[in-house]
Amino acid sequence: MDLYSGYINKLIEELAALPGIGNKSAQRLAFHIIGMSPARVNHLADTIKNAKEHVMFCKVCQNLTDEEICPVCKNPNRDRTTVMVVENPRDLAAYERTGRYQGLYHVLHGAISPMLGVGPSDIRLKELMERLRNDEIKELIIATNSSLEGETTAMYISKLVKPAGIRVTRIASGVPVGGDLENIDEMTLLRALEGRTEL
Repeated sequence: MDLYSGYINKLIEELAALPGIGNKSAQRLAFHIIGMSPARVNHLADTIKNAKEHVMFCKVCQNLTDEEICPVCKNPNRDRTTVMVVENPRDLAAYERTGRYQGLYHVLHGAISPMLGVGPSDIRLKELMERLRNDEIKELIIATNSSLEGETTAMYISKLVKPAGIRVTRIASGVPVGGDLENIDEMTLLRALEGRTEL
């Protein structure tokens, strides 16, 4: 039985399709949006449209940004000899929250998963290999998730990079198997970074 009109149902349906939003949350958000002033709703819609139109990949690290080069890569105080490889921008944000990692990043936008049909060419590996031709990079820290896909990706990258003579390390203790980095607290992430091991 439909409780609401078509427009409300459609709004709830669209919000529920977003990751991490269940039916109850979608309903709550829909009612909140409907209760907002028209100016506020227009501002929200414009913000979403502008983000979609203007956000792109950083030319250096592939993080999301609205400029050619993201703020992390632009920062002259970052250690340019160390690059941490993460699966997505949320993982980068998680490490930035620790306030302790001072190197650069490379965002893969996924992980190798033969079962899901995701191969090396489907993630930002080619861009990583191009970056590694830069003589400045001395260490590559692989901080992919501790899932089967994350481990597969880590081993693949290690085999590609080691012949170039670059030190390849993997984040270690404290990150549970199957855990997503974005959901792990800063202290655990810091311990994992400090306890990284050679691959």
